[in-house]
Amino acid sequence: WLQGKWLRGDDYLIHVAIPNFFFHATMAYAILRHNGVDLGKMDYIGSLPTQD
Repeated sequence: WLQGKWLRGDDYLIHVAIPNFFFHATMAYAILRHNGVDLGKMDYIGSLPTQD
C-alpha cells in the first residue's frame, strides 16, 4: 500500500482511520435507507443527555 513509506500515528488517524470510519458508517446508513429501513438522525446520533 505505502511501499517504503510510513506515516506518523496522528497523521494516520487524521488522514486514514477517521475518514475510513465515517465513509463506512455513511455507506452502511445509505444502504440501510435504500433497503427501506426507517433510520433518522437520532438513530445515528443516539440518545442525548437532556436535563429537566
